[in-house]
Amino acid sequence: MGSRVIIKKHSVFLSRSEQRSQLPIPHSPFPIPRSSFPTPLSLLPIVFLLFAMFLCPLAGQETGGERHDDNYDDFLDFGESPRAITVTGTPETTQQKTVIDKETIEKSGARDLAALLEEEIDMSIVRYGGYGNKTEMNLRGFDTERIAILIDGVPANSPRSGEFDISRIDLNNVERIEVIYGGSDTKYNVSGALGGVINIITIKKQNPGLTLGVTFSNTGYMPGKYNKRHAMGAIGEPEFVDLVDMQSINLSAGYGAEKFSWKSSLFGNSAGNHYLYKDDYGFARRKVSNEVLDGGGNFQLMFALPKDASILSDTKLYYARRNFPITMNSVGSAIATDLTVNENIIFAAPVIFRDDLAAEGSMSYQASHTAYGANISGYDHYLTAINRWGWYPSQKITVRSGIDWRFLFINTDSPTELQPVKTGNQGGLYITGEYKPLKNLLLVGSVKTVTDAKQIVAVPKLGLNWQVRPFFTLKNNYFRSFKFPDFDDLYYRSPDNVFVGNPNLKPEDGCGADLIGEFMLEKYFSLVSTVFWQWTTDSIHWVKSQGGRWSPENAGTACFTGADFRPVFTLPLDKGNFTSLKIGASYQFQFSWLMNGGLDFENSFRIPYMPTHIIGGTVDLAWKTGSVFISAHYESTRYADTMNQMALDPHCVVHATLNQKAGKHLTFFASLRNILNTQYESFASYYMPGISLVCGIRSKFNLNTNKGDSKNE
Repeated sequence: MGSRVIIKKHSVFLSRSEQRSQLPIPHSPFPIPRSSFPTPLSLLPIVFLLFAMFLCPLAGQETGGERHDDNYDDFLDFGESPRAITVTGTPETTQQKTVIDKETIEKSGARDLAALLEEEIDMSIVRYGGYGNKTEMNLRGFDTERIAILIDGVPANSPRSGEFDISRIDLNNVERIEVIYGGSDTKYNVSGALGGVINIITIKKQNPGLTLGVTFSNTGYMPGKYNKRHAMGAIGEPEFVDLVDMQSINLSAGYGAEKFSWKSSLFGNSAGNHYLYKDDYGFARRKVSNEVLDGGGNFQLMFALPKDASILSDTKLYYARRNFPITMNSVGSAIATDLTVNENIIFAAPVIFRDDLAAEGSMSYQASHTAYGANISGYDHYLTAINRWGWYPSQKITVRSGIDWRFLFINTDSPTELQPVKTGNQGGLYITGEYKPLKNLLLVGSVKTVTDAKQIVAVPKLGLNWQVRPFFTLKNNYFRSFKFPDFDDLYYRSPDNVFVGNPNLKPEDGCGADLIGEFMLEKYFSLVSTVFWQWTTDSIHWVKSQGGRWSPENAGTACFTGADFRPVFTLPLDKGNFTSLKIGASYQFQFSWLMNGGLDFENSFRIPYMPTHIIGGTVDLAWKTGSVFISAHYESTRYADTMNQMALDPHCVVHATLNQKAGKHLTFFASLRNILNTQYESFASYYMPGISLVCGIRSKFNLNTNKGDSKNE
């Protein structure tokens, strides 16, 4: 959640930020006096007026067009069928949802999940530097620990910290990504989704025959002269090895038959992160001691069963070895290693026992070993079981129910407040009723009871999906949001006793509401407009005591209100080789209040790392054999502390990617990242790379044994 100060739980990562707090605050070109911040009550009329201005004129227009839904027939996905329960896909929902498909992922040129989400949906991202470093994502004001990250419908957040290592996801192996905004999702019904759900789908039915693929790319940074030790140090000469700073490779193979199919992939990355940047004092520096070597593999085996049922085995492996510099400018570093193995068995049946009953289930086991430096290491084991059911007694009524359970076994070699071995259970049971009193009106009521084996809490939700006209849909949601503290918040203790967990923490609890309007005119224009409000009590913050020790506390209340506008224009082209031009834009504004101690709405302190304004845009020009994709992302001033004393300047980044086919099986791509060479801090005193060039090739073959020919997939 954005209300928690994002810090590394090791003192070596804190010293530079503490020094930075004694420096003059950088001047912001968009100063906002605290006294000018509006209160929530005064904002609500403005927010709803903006919503009405964007949507009411559109709803009055007449058109004979019909709304078209995306078709994902190639996926193991019952989400678009009448008997819709799903592991890997989301059926009709009352919430705001965005789907990023395979073609969009390839066009973007993004090299990891966070970069893709920043460019495609303008998600706010907080990074500790280049590739492989700690990264936080922000959805409606909530950070990664308060967003439910799923892989093929199975929770993937770490129960230890709530975090998610984005480097585990190889975008070449992702078929699509679903982003669901807002708390208490009623489709997956996973716990802790205060800000929303991100479901990363890797499962895909294989085409008949054998499919082979390879992707290779190189990332290079612009060399230049730099200061080795601030103003007093020697001047370093350009390091032309930076032109080949990072190499990435992906190898894949798959086979499809009538009764079964399989898919396997291997990937690897070698990154130096040797880019130039300007430090806190304005001197040019070269990033060192931040090398990353990581890679992994995936093997999926799927069998078809009678009555369109299927069973799938999915095995994933990931390993990383990272150098983490003690500070951004330090030449000293600590070695961190990660090894994760995950096995997931999924069963899905659109018809089971009787024609109006469907079921799905999954059993997932994950083992991970992490080590940082010489003193911190841990062995974690998670076992997750999920069972979902769908009952369709009539065309107007659908009943969904399910249960999920997660067993945790955490063993750390580091000194701890309690025993080094800790176990726990978390889970919940839900029931959802969907009622269609009219053909174009869906009402959803849901309640989930969640437990950590110590207490049981009910989390209800009410939702509405009303297709007012064939081109205009209105959605409305009211929900409770609830999350148990993570194990690190409860029990963590650093070897130097600077960071200590708090076993007396209360769960974070709150409520929220949103109003969503979706307008679609054939395939030429669409607009999604949303206003939302959310309130969270017992918000957890890591607070520094007078003795210098950091520990998490239920420090107070966090409040969010904002709006989100996303128009998209698509123009079919029939002149020459060009086929389409797609222009997208987004504008998000969000006010946040952090109320702990004596703070209230009048103080108007913003939650750390949460910009008030985010503006984005994309241009996608396609021709018969390729495309060019341009994206821009702007964020206004952010603050790195709860008292809003450490301001981070606004920044704007622009990227451009060119894709060009060469024959049936080969595609060349080149991507300029951060074209403007923007120098900015994502996390306080951790600077992001400047301009870089990514060049690569992508090749895929489909050998259809039934037809005896080879074709491009």
